[in-house]
This record gives sequence, C-alpha cells and structure tokens, in this order.
Amino acid sequence: MKIPFVDKWRNRRPGSHGQGLARVFEDDPGAVAELFAECELLRSQASGAGLELDDTAASLTDLDQLLPRWRDDPEALPWLGNDAGLYLGTVIIRTVPGASWWVWPGGRPVVRLASGREIPVVEAGLEWAVHGAPGLSQVYAEAAEF
Repeated sequence: MKIPFVDKWRNRRPGSHGQGLARVFEDDPGAVAELFAECELLRSQASGAGLELDDTAASLTDLDQLLPRWRDDPEALPWLGNDAGLYLGTVIIRTVPGASWWVWPGGRPVVRLASGREIPVVEAGLEWAVHGAPGLSQVYAEAAEF
C-alpha cells in the first residue's frame, strides 16, 4: 500500500531526525489524524476482550474497566500505551469542540484544546497502560471541561 505522506516522512533529509512527522503533519494533518486513529494493537486487545472501540467517551470508560493483561508482556506494553494515548487523542478531537492534533517539531503529538491548553495524550496513554492511572476517561473528562 502506497501512502504518500508516509513516503514523504520516510524520505526526510539527513539531519532532520525527529522532525519528519511534524513536517508531514504540516502538509496533511488529516492524513496524520487518520493514521493516529488506527490504534491497531489497542483495538485488537479490546476486541479480544469483547469491547468494540467506537471513538466515544464511553469507550474510554470501558477501556478503563479492562483487566490489564497486557502488563504481562513488557515488549507490547509501550506499544499499547502509545496506541491508548493516540486513541484518547482521537476521541478528544472527535468529541470536544475546538480540539485538534498538533505535532511538535521533535515529532511529539499532543492534543491542543480551543483554550490553547495542550494534553500530552501519548504520555497519558503510557501511564494508563503501565499503572492504570490516571484513567483514560479521567483525562478525557478534564479535557472536556476546558
């Protein structure tokens, strides 16, 4: 499958390490948002537990209730946490008015609220995957307040 923005990201110039995603985001933020929304590992884990992720706030509450079986696999843990953060961000931007993705030049994606506040969703997802707290629904509730 040929995805133009991914090819552009891969073909970044020498010395621009870490800035490829930010550049691609500037060129095609919608395509990057679609990529972030995939969250394949998280969706697979949730499906295996009988949970359908429908990009709603209620699905975040459902995720918070899952038994954290993924903690038994230290190799999958960071990937699942990353996916959880990207899923959290996807739910926020799809349901909180004025919220949008922003990718910093170093490649770090955050959700920027209409108020200007930024939520480091990937870090929140990693904390959730490793420790179970704060819950994804809690982070969402705080974002929805602003």
